[in-house]
Amino acid sequence: EVQLVESGGGLVQAGGSLRLSCAFSGFTFDDYAILWFRQAPGKEREGVSCINSHDGTTAFADSVKGRFTISRDNAKNTVYLQMNSPKPEDTAVYYCTGNTGYGCHTWSFRYTYNNWGQGTQVTVSS
Repeated sequence: EVQLVESGGGLVQAGGSLRLSCAFSGFTFDDYAILWFRQAPGKEREGVSCINSHDGTTAFADSVKGRFTISRDNAKNTVYLQMNSPKPEDTAVYYCTGNTGYGCHTWSFRYTYNNWGQGTQVTVSS
């Protein structure tokens, strides 16, 4: 069974840093582009960042560009989202998922994804 586990969330002050982890199992991790989404109360789930399989191409939402970075460790079947200088508007539950057909592009976030982890809460205080 495909399993996705997000972790690393918590309370962080604006201007601090936080690293989220997304651990995958039950599938060929190296073949998947991995994407991070987030959902704040009362808002739709939105794409945050992604990293492609094999070539490592990355993409970021405009709202986080220049502040967040994404990386993957295929040996650990894990993708990391490094949140630098987080802002209160980054507060949300963060989820990860993946695909083998859409890659990592800004438009990749528009597709429907069916496999999610439980999410990890990130709260950024002023």
